[in-house]
Amino acid sequence: MDLGTIIQFYGGVGEKVFDAYVLVSRPLLDSFHAFFDSAFYVLLFIAIVLSAFYILMSAYAVFNRKKAEERSFIAGKAPAVTVQIPTFNELAALRCAKACLDFDYPKEKLQIIIGDDSNQKEISGRIDAFAAEHGLTVTRRGPNIGYKAGNLNHMLKNSTGDILVIFDSDFVPEKDFLQRLVAPFIHDKGLSAVQARWSFLNRNQNFATVLGSTIVSVFHYICLPFLQRQSKVSFLCGSAEAVRKKDVLALGEWESGSLTEDIEYSLRLLKSGKRILYLDTLECAGEVPQTAKDLYRQQMRWAYGVIAAFRKHGAGLLRSKNLSFKDKSYISVFCSGYLLSFLLLLLFATGTLSFLTDRPAPIDVIRFLSEMGANILLTSGIIVASLVALSLSKNLRKALQMALASFSVGLMVTYYVNVGIIKVLFNQPMQWFMLSKEGNKI
Repeated sequence: MDLGTIIQFYGGVGEKVFDAYVLVSRPLLDSFHAFFDSAFYVLLFIAIVLSAFYILMSAYAVFNRKKAEERSFIAGKAPAVTVQIPTFNELAALRCAKACLDFDYPKEKLQIIIGDDSNQKEISGRIDAFAAEHGLTVTRRGPNIGYKAGNLNHMLKNSTGDILVIFDSDFVPEKDFLQRLVAPFIHDKGLSAVQARWSFLNRNQNFATVLGSTIVSVFHYICLPFLQRQSKVSFLCGSAEAVRKKDVLALGEWESGSLTEDIEYSLRLLKSGKRILYLDTLECAGEVPQTAKDLYRQQMRWAYGVIAAFRKHGAGLLRSKNLSFKDKSYISVFCSGYLLSFLLLLLFATGTLSFLTDRPAPIDVIRFLSEMGANILLTSGIIVASLVALSLSKNLRKALQMALASFSVGLMVTYYVNVGIIKVLFNQPMQWFMLSKEGNKI
């Protein structure tokens, strides 16, 4: 048998295989293509709607800059306050405690507790020395069980104040901060919690800090003010916040082990008809992650905690008679930032599978690029909100750096956010990640 005959034989076999593919596999692939193509456009529509909502909130922030009037502080009616500073191997807690010692608040009504979960004796020793010098209370419980929420619950046992004011260790409040944060409780006995706006000590240090501070600024300059004014709904953020102790106790304390105990507790408050006030006139400075790795970990933890909290309380919120349909809708918007990241992942997956299962044909490069560009523009609400947040926080000069960070560090942030979300969906556990902080160098 010569070479030509062999080639002709195997060519015939190839034609028969291809005919079988066309007869059997192609209809199946067409069905897959129709499914993935439809899924892509449904997800794209949802992403466009969410993106449009962020643009709407951004426009509202630009054209409605009127801030709520702060209530006056009345020294004679000042409630007893316990400042809680939970910490784990963080000397930054001493910088925070020192700032709290300077509060212009009635000293007889102020208690400061450092909840020290540290497992490094040198750090605990320095905390003890500082506390002894300034008459502060230090609480310890051994292992860091339940993370920050477990620490807060342990501090509750020693907290004498009616109002609990919580700071992460890297925050540095101003002298008049406590008076201004507590004043709303004096005038409104039904108020359950107050959250101040965050600012940043190191926002322009590098790509990671620019991106990290911008992400949080979108929440504090765009989302929270919009929610507060449109639906009277707000959320706690975990630091620079004040809560009524009796409400914490009545609702079963903080959820031990929660990675975002602030959001989880906020949802319980809202579900039970309690009110949270967001003070956009009052700021407190803290640190954002200094390295890209720390930013990835922070955003992954936050995504995990937020989605886990909504998964746990979502049905209860929808059934709650204490919230209007409008309130419930706006509460749902809160988690849409992380939802957009997940939607982008699903869009990439369904778009790729739709392309791979389509009938073979030459690629129309111009059409492909134009459609991709249009889809990016239609889902760019978060980018628009980021630019507006930079402007409102008087940091617009960092817009180019933020854009470069978004398409470098930001891509990895999106990946880790989706890892956190997927872990929740598959009931996988996640640990608390400690981040490096400049304040620990004292």
